[in-house]
Amino acid sequence: MTAPEEDPAAAWGDALAQEQAADAPDSARVLNQAEIDSLLGFGGGATAEESQSGIQRVVSAGLVSYERLPMLEIVFDRLVRILSTSLRNFTSDNVEVSIDSIASLRFGDYLDSVPLPAMLAVFKVEEWDNYGLLVIDSALIYSVVDVLLGGRRGTAAMRIEGRPYTTIERTLVERLIGVVLQDLSDAFNPLSPASFRFERLEVNPRFAAVSRLSNACILSRLRVDMEDRGGKIELLLPYATLEPIRELLLQQFMGERFGRDSIWETHLAEELRHTELALDVVLDEQAMPLASVMSLQPGDRITLNVAPGAPVTLRCGEVPLFEAELGRRENRLAVRIARELRRAEWEGA
Repeated sequence: MTAPEEDPAAAWGDALAQEQAADAPDSARVLNQAEIDSLLGFGGGATAEESQSGIQRVVSAGLVSYERLPMLEIVFDRLVRILSTSLRNFTSDNVEVSIDSIASLRFGDYLDSVPLPAMLAVFKVEEWDNYGLLVIDSALIYSVVDVLLGGRRGTAAMRIEGRPYTTIERTLVERLIGVVLQDLSDAFNPLSPASFRFERLEVNPRFAAVSRLSNACILSRLRVDMEDRGGKIELLLPYATLEPIRELLLQQFMGERFGRDSIWETHLAEELRHTELALDVVLDEQAMPLASVMSLQPGDRITLNVAPGAPVTLRCGEVPLFEAELGRRENRLAVRIARELRRAEWEGA
């Protein structure tokens, strides 16, 4: 007698189940950088904010006090237009640059939130004698390297996680940083001459500290799209770096005279010219004992220690204005102004 034949489908299912059970304890899936960032909370800004209490939000909002800089937004808009053209010439590809956001935050908070791996370029502004940061994320790094080395269009750039950047990648990214810094200089030039000079390239945020961790900074996130690939460029400028041109950045439009109203200034100047002032003619000044002053009676005379033709001083309150000569005109005492007293003269006296 022969044994009954087994069902082939059932046998195949049992073998597959045994194989999965044997491989289950040893199977482990490798997470990519996007999943790691999401797991660590870098991409979940809204979730982190919702977990804060009301008091924590109030305290966090008061940590960074910043004023709006209208002209800085115009500079960034100009940077986007210039950078789009420059990157098209740099990559020989269709490149679109847009502004994701402009925000203010503490320098230390930004360093803690930088998604790694990334390249942090430290640059110096020669005219302002201070520093800033330019951060290129890994997605844009791999995209630029792929484009410059002749990668095929229509395919996403390959990302290899868990290894340091090679010398070729660093060199190509430095060329990209040079293009961005040159365009940043051109964007600021209509407002104020500025030369953004590349200092060094870091991959560890701790080595890219260009300001105190508690200092306030302005962060501008730029999105670079090259067909089906791209990434982000983050520009970080501490408020201390922008301090030399803060008055220019407060303007509402180019050429504004720091918010002043010329019509109101003219009206105020005209009204001041019609204001009446009381001028005192000071013939002489003497220092007398208090007892002598209290003993003065009607009819007493005070002798002036001034010669008859000596010049007198015209004052408005406590401020000497003119030096004049005393005389008469139509049976009235009069003075004729000889010269104006400068501020240094009466302050020194």
